[in-house]
Amino acid sequence: MTDTNAVDALVQALKRLPGVGVKSAQRMAFHLLQHDRPGAQLLAQALLHASTQVRHCERCHTFTEQAVCVSCLDPRRDHSQLCVVETPADQAAMERTGAYKGLYFVLMGKLSPLDGVGPHDLGLKKLFERACDGLVQEVILATNFTAEGEATAYVIAEGLKARGLKPTRLARGVPVGSELEYVDLGTIAHALVDRR
Repeated sequence: MTDTNAVDALVQALKRLPGVGVKSAQRMAFHLLQHDRPGAQLLAQALLHASTQVRHCERCHTFTEQAVCVSCLDPRRDHSQLCVVETPADQAAMERTGAYKGLYFVLMGKLSPLDGVGPHDLGLKKLFERACDGLVQEVILATNFTAEGEATAYVIAEGLKARGLKPTRLARGVPVGSELEYVDLGTIAHALVDRR
């Protein structure tokens, strides 16, 4: 055990990461301080830069350093398709498949009444405005196949149908209970092709 407040503060900070407990946080902190001081500095600078410079895209809500992200500004993308995902990690997984060339809307979460997350918290009004812009012909619901993801997809689908749009949903090739960012790329690509 150390008697240094700085080390304890570093361990506590690392514990904030998902899946990182006390032992893992201590291991990381001790490694950085003992074996990789330049890496620790690089990590600190990258975190500081990202936390001060990264914001949400005005159009799709993903992370970007500009007002509008690169995907939204890309004229080669299909503006008639809008894919709704829960997180930027899910968006990155879709991009890695190479099967989707349209635009995105990133919810930055999912409906979760137990956690107090409702439709207003996900910015569904902004999503519906974007989907009804006259350019979008298809809204692909690519929320995760968890109970919350399914509920989110259902609420969005009903809202889109009430506005005269017919949404599609990723096919069931993605295993039920999985999170998109952890599904293999071939499965995501097939699910996208076979969407209903």
